Amino acid sequence: MATRSESIELPVEDERLAGTLLTPDTQMPGLLFVHGWGGSQERDLKRARGIAGLGCVCLTFDMRGHGDTLARQEGVTREDNLRDLVAAYDLLARHPAIDRDAIAVVGSSYGGYLAALLTSLRPVKWLGLRVPALYRDTEWNRPKRDLDRQDLQLYRHSPLTAADNRALAACAAFRGDVLIVESEHDQLIPHTTIMNYRSAFVRAHSLTHRIIDGADHALSEDICQQAYTSILVRWVTEMVIKSRVGSI
Repeated sequence: MATRSESIELPVEDERLAGTLLTPDTQMPGLLFVHGWGGSQERDLKRARGIAGLGCVCLTFDMRGHGDTLARQEGVTREDNLRDLVAAYDLLARHPAIDRDAIAVVGSSYGGYLAALLTSLRPVKWLGLRVPALYRDTEWNRPKRDLDRQDLQLYRHSPLTAADNRALAACAAFRGDVLIVESEHDQLIPHTTIMNYRSAFVRAHSLTHRIIDGADHALSEDICQQAYTSILVRWVTEMVIKSRVGSI
């Protein structure tokens, strides 16, 4: 959030003293949450309420094939959901209170993969990825539910670079701040995938990598949910404060 600076004079008796009046801009950072495949905005809502208290405008939403449109899930493609995410971003960016130069996107699993792709289509200052998934670039318009799960697991265990994958290429071009959160006992997203993402961020301004001990992919235990919330809130707080103080 920018800070406005105005030079003023303070009349004191026969003196006029120089001063500077600093006031916070009325615009606020924006934060867009992207849930994973088969999930919904429900868990994001709890975190969004807390982060909104930091002075951020937050948006959560249900992608096509989720929430009220769950019945349509079997026909939904990655292209469909990326378009959903772009539409959500554009809605958030149009909010009158938003500083368009201070937008964060936080995605989990499939949502993290889409969030990485979004950075090549829209300006993103901060990118949070929890257990981000990876998919082959091929069969982009094939319904996601029809993708070969066994092949996906083999792919995710393979060392990959930005030249091998569209999402990793977007990460390689990203110049903002990054948070990557890994689950110690993730049965879907192996450590190799996490390291593929981490290695791709060669131009990032900063990169924070955290591992939640004992956690599975879905953060099934309440203590793991709490640990992730704590990591995310601390990181967002640091980013927002740095943005505000750095503008003075």
